[in-house]
Amino acid sequence: MNKAKLKEAEKNFLMRFPGGFSHPEMLALIKKHKVEKMKKMAQDSFAIGQFEYAHNIVEAMGKIVAQSSLISIFEKPKFRDFVKGLSDGEKEHLAHGLKEFLHGDQAFGFRMMTGLLSEYKLAKWPLLTIYSIYYRPNTEAFIKPTTVKGIIEYFELTGLKYNSTPTYEFYASFREQILQMKQEVHTALQVDNAAFCGFLMMALAGRMA
Repeated sequence: MNKAKLKEAEKNFLMRFPGGFSHPEMLALIKKHKVEKMKKMAQDSFAIGQFEYAHNIVEAMGKIVAQSSLISIFEKPKFRDFVKGLSDGEKEHLAHGLKEFLHGDQAFGFRMMTGLLSEYKLAKWPLLTIYSIYYRPNTEAFIKPTTVKGIIEYFELTGLKYNSTPTYEFYASFREQILQMKQEVHTALQVDNAAFCGFLMMALAGRMA
């Protein structure tokens, strides 16, 4: 990473928003995005004990996608129709993939979900990473293509080349570097990973100038 650029972004952000994410404007933005509501929904829906019924898990996945402000309005109806049309076997497959991703062999779970979504041309980064960023916001990552490409380029992250085809290897590597970057900034910015990436995105957009 380019630490000089990261520290410059930190300085500009804290000048614009003293207190970082506890600044009133940031708190209002967090409230607008219903962050706490979405976290609670995911954490209630995807706790390990909930995976006994695949139908309920897939229904909850649909609700997360429908209500999240992080998902494109173009992807929401496609995913809704996808969920409605799944067979019982496919629901079991998707739910098991998410269970593995959140509670077991993460790489295996990611590939399970990607495989099924690929069959419907829905293997999109946001549709694969939205559940974990709400379920485990301090350790997982949300992959939004335009933001991620900008972060990699501007902050000069090494060993990462974005590809629109989701792979677990890229996900794990990007997540690791985001966690490393987060440790380099002021504690006022060391909130959950979605908010931290939002800070990086604002730096890219020049909104802190």
